[in-house]
Formats: sequence, structure tokens, C-alpha cells
Amino acid sequence: MSKTAWVFPGQGAQTVGMGKEIYEAYPAARRVLDIADAAVGFPLSQIAFEGPEEKLTMTENAQPALLAVGVACATVLKDHGLEPDMAAGLSLGEYTALVIAGSLKFEDAVVLTRNRGIYMQEACPRGEGAMAAILGLTNEDVEEVCRQAGSPEEVSGANYNCPGQVVISGRKASVETASRLARERGAKVIQLNVSAPFHSPIMRSAAERLRRDLEKVEVRAPAIPVYSNVSGNVLRSASEVVDALVAQVTMPVLWQKDIERMARDGARFFVEIGAGKTLAGFGKRTHPDIPYVRFEAPSDLSGVIAHSKEALLR
Repeated sequence: MSKTAWVFPGQGAQTVGMGKEIYEAYPAARRVLDIADAAVGFPLSQIAFEGPEEKLTMTENAQPALLAVGVACATVLKDHGLEPDMAAGLSLGEYTALVIAGSLKFEDAVVLTRNRGIYMQEACPRGEGAMAAILGLTNEDVEEVCRQAGSPEEVSGANYNCPGQVVISGRKASVETASRLARERGAKVIQLNVSAPFHSPIMRSAAERLRRDLEKVEVRAPAIPVYSNVSGNVLRSASEVVDALVAQVTMPVLWQKDIERMARDGARFFVEIGAGKTLAGFGKRTHPDIPYVRFEAPSDLSGVIAHSKEALLR
């Protein structure tokens, strides 16, 4: 029997208005988003629904807002009888996957992701770090230009999203040098509008602070396979979950590897849950033969249900 994977986006997928339609349509979604507001002590959902954009894109707001919308959407799917066989999330999205898998309590995850955003922002003064997407080179070529541009502390791979797309992160000058070297090899380079160099060794202080927070909350072994960003392996115990969440702050996200491992383990249908449609694009470049559908709004529900039933028959 074919297996279904649920995948959840990371920071950058947020858009003003996200979650509003499901909040208005489904009591289950309202309950989830109201809990998120109570957990942070202010109307986080209103920032997601109405913005302004500059407030939503603040790291400490974007992260818990994306988590809350993702969990709300997944809760609606569960209320309609759908369940994943496995799950994964890109960077921040790993927290959403772990909530759905019963590893983290939702309220704890909301606070953790807000703190994570604060810690990551405070780990590097604004303007000192940078990130860039390198398109059209192999992973090995990107790693080579990073080595030529500086030490791993200065610039390194941050997100291995799909064949031909790697994001690099680090000190601004070194990222600019690596970008120039990549262009000389024929790559297209897109400088990312981010507030800090995520998934780089520069985030070490954020990782240390996050570990202390994780040690204060209850973490359980996931009830379904959740695939780690930093290894591509299934997280099987509470201690593995904590270690993985700490490690992903300073280490690259191996999203392509996650998708390949899930496909190897039987995933033949992916549902991208929450804001955006970036993960479907990555997935189609990694495994063009595996279909994706998305669930963000009530109008998406019938398609998800139909495709899920079809997947069960394969």
C-alpha cells in the first residue's frame, strides 16, 4: 500500500492572510489558533490574518505563526479522517511535524518557536550575516565555492533543497565572495532578504539557548516517522528529537535527502500543509513522479481527500 507524507514549510512561506479562511470555516482551526494566541500572550493570529507584512515577517512572529497555521490545517485534515504515515518539515516546519506526531505539545512548540526566532536574531547583529540561493550548480560545486570563499565558520551550505538549488549562509563578505565565484561557474544567484544567517555556525549561541528551553518541556518519541533535517534519518526517541532540533540551528537542512528517504520508505503521495507551495516545487525536482497537493484553505480540502483515497488504492 502506498504511504502518504505530510510536509510543512519553514520561514519565508508566510503571507499576510494565511490561516484566515480555515479559522473562519472550521471550529477545530479556531481552537488551535486561539490556543496559540494564549500561549504567546498577544493576538498572533491577527498578525497572520491582517499583518502588517513587516510585523509578520519578524522572525519571532513568523516562526510561531507558521507553526500555528500548519497545526490548524493539519487538525482540520485529521478531523476529516486523514492521517499521515510519515512527516517532515523544512527547518521551522520540523516543529510542526513533531507536534502532529505527538512529540511536542502544541503550546510548548508555539513558545519554543517564538524564542527560537528571538535567539536566532540575537545571535548575529543585523547586517553582518547574509544568505543566498545558488541555482544551477551541483552540491559539490557549491561546497567548493564556499571553501574558496572562506572557512565553514564564514560561509557554508545552509539548505540543500533539491537538485540544482542550495542556499548558502554566513558572514556577509564571505557569502558575497561565494556568490561571485558561483556566478563565474554559470550559476544564478539570488540574495535572500533575511535578518540573520540561519543554519550556520554563527547561530551557535541560539542553539545553546534553545537546548535549555527544550530541556524544560516534555518531549516524547514521535508516534509516526518524522525525518530529521540534519540527517535525513527517522527520529525515534525524545533525546534524538531534542538533539536534532538543537543541531538544525547551526547545521544545514538536508531537505532533498528527507524527500529521497521518505520516497525510499514508501511515500507515494505528499501533502504540503500550511502557507505557500515551495515544498511542492522542491519535491517535483527531486521526485517528479510523486504527486503533491496542498492544504491551506477550505477550497483545497476536496482535492486532498480525493488524492488521499486514490493513494490508498495504489
